Amino acid sequence: MAQQRKVIITCAVTGSIHTPSMSPHLPITPQQIADAAVQAVDAGAAIVHLHARNVQDGRPVQTASAFREFTSDIKSRSNAIINITTGGAPSMTVEERFQPALELKPELASLNMGSMNFGLFPMLERYKAFQHPWEKPFLEGTKDLVFKNTFADIEHVLTRGSENGTRFEFECYDTAHLYNLAYFLDRKLATPPLFVQTVFGILGGIGNHPDDVSHLKRTADRLFGKDYVWSVLGAGKSQMPIASISAAQGGHVRVGLEDSLWLGPGQLAKKNADQVSCVRTILESLGLSIASPNEARALLKLKGAKQVDF
Repeated sequence: MAQQRKVIITCAVTGSIHTPSMSPHLPITPQQIADAAVQAVDAGAAIVHLHARNVQDGRPVQTASAFREFTSDIKSRSNAIINITTGGAPSMTVEERFQPALELKPELASLNMGSMNFGLFPMLERYKAFQHPWEKPFLEGTKDLVFKNTFADIEHVLTRGSENGTRFEFECYDTAHLYNLAYFLDRKLATPPLFVQTVFGILGGIGNHPDDVSHLKRTADRLFGKDYVWSVLGAGKSQMPIASISAAQGGHVRVGLEDSLWLGPGQLAKKNADQVSCVRTILESLGLSIASPNEARALLKLKGAKQVDF
């Protein structure tokens, strides 16, 4: 499965890493998030990975009602696979992070596969002025914060999500996270095909060197064989290089303003769709085809858009 030549593009539209002061193009309101997601699908994304934000100040929020403000709109305007985060923000409890996916019963939800340091504080070296009072303390706080995803947390999300027919984008930030996933696969709490999203370049996780990509790919091949679908995301300036490495090795890709605000050196991405178009050009130049939402549903064995609760 990791060698499919139809490549799934995921677009992570806004996330919880970047703050509003970092880019005027970061989607904040429900309308902005919905429009950005639909534009990304039109550009070639099969999956849109979604977070919600407070309309007034842009801080991450994780309530089912906040997600309902844009998920139905996206569903009515596109055939996208809607992926609801259970990661939320590192400071949130697992119950808070899981609630939107539990209530809305999406086809796909993200799931972080281990507790980790999640250092965003180096961004303070670049950004000095902030529009909202919460932004600077939010970034500073990650210097002394563990993003909690214990075995009990993961088992809870897997069990309750599976009851709703939701499958998972397993976010693996380091080698141990792959072994954690293998543990849940052995216990049959995670079932193939595993959608494994390996994450590169977050401080606290694995780096963004090509050797790091190869290492996680070799480890996943050994642990999961043909039972997984491999995708990658590179944080910040490594976004497109990491995507290119993955594509050349038969993997799938994730882009979007959650992972990087940039389209090129010194050039802010004005739209998520611009990043999707950029990576699509890379993929097609390698002779690869872009998977449609329905092709991605078939590959990942998703339940279908008619069986969600939004």
